Amino acid sequence: MSFFTDFIRSIWDRMLDNKGKVTSTGGFLFGIIVTLALKDLYPDLEASYRRRIRQLRGVNIPHPLPGQTDYVRLEDHTRRNSKIVTDPQDVRRTHDRDSVEEIPVGIEGLIGNTPLIKLRALSEAVGCEILAKAEFLNGAGNSPKDRVALSMINHAEAEGLLVPGRGDVVYEGTVGSTGISLAAVCRARGYGCYICMPNDVATEKSTLLTKLGATVERVLPASIIDQDQFVNVARRRAEEHTSSPDQQGQGFFADQFENTSNYLAHQSTTGPEIYAQCGGRLDAFVSGAGTGGTISGVALALKPLLPNLKVVLADPQGSGLYNKVKFGVMFSSTETEGTRRRHQVDSVVEGVGINRLTANFEAGMGLVDDAIKVTDEQAMRMARWVVQREGVFIGASSAVNLVAAARVGRDLGKNGRVVTIICDSGTRHLSRFWKGVGELAVSGEEGSAELNLILDMEK
Repeated sequence: MSFFTDFIRSIWDRMLDNKGKVTSTGGFLFGIIVTLALKDLYPDLEASYRRRIRQLRGVNIPHPLPGQTDYVRLEDHTRRNSKIVTDPQDVRRTHDRDSVEEIPVGIEGLIGNTPLIKLRALSEAVGCEILAKAEFLNGAGNSPKDRVALSMINHAEAEGLLVPGRGDVVYEGTVGSTGISLAAVCRARGYGCYICMPNDVATEKSTLLTKLGATVERVLPASIIDQDQFVNVARRRAEEHTSSPDQQGQGFFADQFENTSNYLAHQSTTGPEIYAQCGGRLDAFVSGAGTGGTISGVALALKPLLPNLKVVLADPQGSGLYNKVKFGVMFSSTETEGTRRRHQVDSVVEGVGINRLTANFEAGMGLVDDAIKVTDEQAMRMARWVVQREGVFIGASSAVNLVAAARVGRDLGKNGRVVTIICDSGTRHLSRFWKGVGELAVSGEEGSAELNLILDMEK
């Protein structure tokens, strides 16, 4: 022990000069001693630092208020420029338990939280920022109807109307997207699915439904007052199932038009997602309305937060909602004397437009500020314009939304920001909507000039 003490004292004497100050040699020796003493502590310090960084990932650090400068905002850049790790030991060290991200459960885990994308070419052409909520990236049925289907089934289960394993079947009348979403979610939850739809709907939709295991009944297009209209047939089939002693379980009529679980899904998820993704900065929200759930739900979510937000309905030809918003009267020009059709099919656009008020549209109708009428030709030309310049292959209802969004954006000007919805892919509209797109003559104009021609076509 005395040897060790003498050794330390001799080193200490070498570190100090006769005036008691540390010499250069002493400083060097002191650095070596500290390094040797702490060398085993370095890995622990680094591991602690990395654990703290992982804990901070995903935590929303608030932005400072105006004039607030009393804290520093931390930013984690560790996810950028990451190198490829191939050694198994490195993989284990890099991806320990603390760094594992939450894994979605089932197809339902892929519904919601869709990205908001800026449409570069369209924004440049109209001189305003056009943002699109990419609802076609929902993971079940690839449309905003995924949210609705999941919401309706969740509410029905909570009320005891649907019970897994009992043999229950969900019935719905739809032109396609809601049926596809229901078919996927029903399979995941263990229910049967029975879809009634008009026989003039694009055949790829009914084909997809059958591949998903749904029963499809195609009926003649008819007015809602006709008992053989597709929605009424679906309701009747559900009642027949429930009352039949030969069928297991019960029939549940989803009733997307009147079931308020529809707009509630968008009020609780789509609207808040848009607000967060925009950082609370947007000037207008543009959407079509079929059931009315999307536009009502998003308006109900955003208007209390953004009182100056302009909510605009995009309405296709043949629909009466435009006149209801603009003039307070539910009326379509196709209903004038001498022009009314027994089976009113005057648009190739599917999924939006209706000639009656639904409970879902009425829920938010008072928050809709304006409406824009969009013709079939405008929608088809917009679809072709967008796929050629953005590489985004959109369906009919999305094209209607983008025509209206572009018009609103053009009016807002340079500092404006418009959000709309890309509902589904054009692959569901090949035999009807996109068939018409292919038959259109190609315009000689290019870029913004061609877009202006589309937007200014006679309505």
